Amino acid sequence: MHCAVVLGAARAASTTPLLRARLLRTARHAMTTSMLHVPPPQGLLQPLAMPERLLLGPGPSNVPPRILAAGGRQLLGHMHPEVLQVMDEIKAGIQYAFQTQNRLTLAVSGTGHCAMEAALLNLLEHGDSVLVAINGIWGQRAADIARRLGANVHELMKSPGEYFTPWDIEEGLARHKPSVLFITHGESSTGVLQPLERLGELCHRHGCLLLVDAVASLGGAPIFMDQQEIDVLYSGSQKVLNAPPGSAPISFSERAREKMLKRKTKPPSFYLDMGWLANYWGCDGEPRRYHHTAPINSFFSLREGLAMLVELGLESSWERHRANCTQLCQGLHDLGLELFVKEEKARLPTITTVRVPEGYDWKEITAFLMDNHAIEIAGGLGPSVGKVLRIGLMGCNSTSGNVDRVLRALQDALRQLAGREAPLPPQGAGRKTLQHPASQARAGRRSWKSRGHGGEGCSSADMGCGSKPLLPVPHAGSLLTLVAWPPSSSPSPGLRAWQPHCKLT
Repeated sequence: MHCAVVLGAARAASTTPLLRARLLRTARHAMTTSMLHVPPPQGLLQPLAMPERLLLGPGPSNVPPRILAAGGRQLLGHMHPEVLQVMDEIKAGIQYAFQTQNRLTLAVSGTGHCAMEAALLNLLEHGDSVLVAINGIWGQRAADIARRLGANVHELMKSPGEYFTPWDIEEGLARHKPSVLFITHGESSTGVLQPLERLGELCHRHGCLLLVDAVASLGGAPIFMDQQEIDVLYSGSQKVLNAPPGSAPISFSERAREKMLKRKTKPPSFYLDMGWLANYWGCDGEPRRYHHTAPINSFFSLREGLAMLVELGLESSWERHRANCTQLCQGLHDLGLELFVKEEKARLPTITTVRVPEGYDWKEITAFLMDNHAIEIAGGLGPSVGKVLRIGLMGCNSTSGNVDRVLRALQDALRQLAGREAPLPPQGAGRKTLQHPASQARAGRRSWKSRGHGGEGCSSADMGCGSKPLLPVPHAGSLLTLVAWPPSSSPSPGLRAWQPHCKLT
């Protein structure tokens, strides 16, 4: 009705061109507005506000300022020579991190899950036999994906917290005669580090390829792709590499590449077809062709994460993770808590699992640390749900200070949730003997929700990211508001030209 009135007035004012033009614009606006049945979301009209937390769960880990700045760079085209150069540098960084000279080495545009799927769907065809070693959720996931691809899946089982011996693997290879063996190097759901010695040799003796998941272990525990005769190895960006999730390193041996070249059918996914991806990443010696629009800024971040690992050195990174894991395990023992993985050599240095103490609810413990200390730890996953707490020390988060901090927070949680009020222990709890609060009577136990207990926040300095802190330490519950990241007045070379600017609200 309103539009009709305005249009009528516009016709009547045809002798006055300026007035007629204004009325027509008003009519068009009214018609457009009347077509919208979904109003603008009010939440999107507010600034983005995120709490700042210390992420000591199984991943993702905190991102250092240098990598944040790289991810905040202005976009370039995905076929620009500068971006292709970054991709070449990523490839070289992955070869270093994997300790391989494989030419088919690249980063999949997706998370570690995406790399798992890429590995399986390029190696397997309908009817192929695959042996999956399952001692946690990632073996379960791999078996699920392989079944969806039409493969004949054989499962080699171990209880959560245990690992496979070469004799276990050899027995499974001899019995099932698979073309591919899948095994997880760092089982983040249970905290197990799988020994890989001799497995590649055994697989090749039985005409089988070795596929290894190293999402949770890369950079935190030794792995040697070529020396250990691993045929396919993949990881993720968001754990030890401290980059945002979204790009996943992967590499294929010549044996694996030859198997893919002999496929009778095309891979069921165009997006993850290694033939196309190998060309886009310059791995086949041919001129690069467009395959997909890559996540450019994720590549910038991954490049910097790999650069930081190269600067630190693999051996130094492995030792840092080992030492801090040892300190954490000792502190947990001093608290009277029971480690889930019994053998020290089988404990994953990046993610430690500890049994939920009797009489406690794991959800209350994790919520208490989040709400009162701004620290994330996690409960179990898959077969370990309800059984364990998982504490991650990965990349720049793997510091002695963070070990002390999470142990203090855990002791506070156990005391508060047991109904016993006590001051926090001094710094260095991981290096001192602590009383286990669960040994005290739990009569009168109260919910953490009613306490309003104050806590600690986290800053870049706390995280050990090797950079000047961006923020002061906020009170738990403070919100981090993201604002524009202007380029610095005197940009430094490479991907470090932009510096993030944040403010607390």
